[in-house]
Amino acid sequence: MTTTRDRDRLVQELIEVGRDAAARGLVLASAGNLSARIADDRFVVSGSGVWFDRLTPGDFVELSLDAHETGAPSASGVKPSSEWKLHHRAYRARPDAECVLHLHPRTAVVLASLGHDIRRLTLDHAYYLGSIGVTPFFHNGTDELADTAAEQLREHDCVVMQHHGCSVVADTVEMAYRRALNLEDAAQATALALQLGDTGTVFPEDGARHA
Repeated sequence: MTTTRDRDRLVQELIEVGRDAAARGLVLASAGNLSARIADDRFVVSGSGVWFDRLTPGDFVELSLDAHETGAPSASGVKPSSEWKLHHRAYRARPDAECVLHLHPRTAVVLASLGHDIRRLTLDHAYYLGSIGVTPFFHNGTDELADTAAEQLREHDCVVMQHHGCSVVADTVEMAYRRALNLEDAAQATALALQLGDTGTVFPEDGARHA
């Protein structure tokens, strides 16, 4: 039996995330893409070239989780984001995921690209992030990018793609965005710690786990 979700509500939540993410500098112009599962086997994803701070319900395209999905334009003519595979593969790898957010948080991407671990330094980091995966660079829209990110998401709720962006998953749009915000905050805290000469401090429970 297929379980359906409230499509209109989820799209509105994604619109609000898009506007806030743009205001915070987590994306520039039409970079990044947002999606939510609207049925066990279907999801909506933001369209190609849409600006995060100008999203409307008509900017989202409904796609199937069928293995043969092609990402063709919707009946209204809206073309899905070129990164639709990133979302498609993530949902297939994580049946528990109800939302996938692909953003371009600058500090997180820079640290991952330079080979620095993003450290969880606060209670919020530890609570919201869990572990953080990293993938090497692959060009946007490719199967390699989507598949390597999905493999990381089998074990992590956040993955940073070097020289590109991040993908986060959660069981709600709100939780996914909280994770994205905390990912960039953890990256900024890590960068500050490195500037202060610290290379090893982590949240106490992380330290105990790795002792």
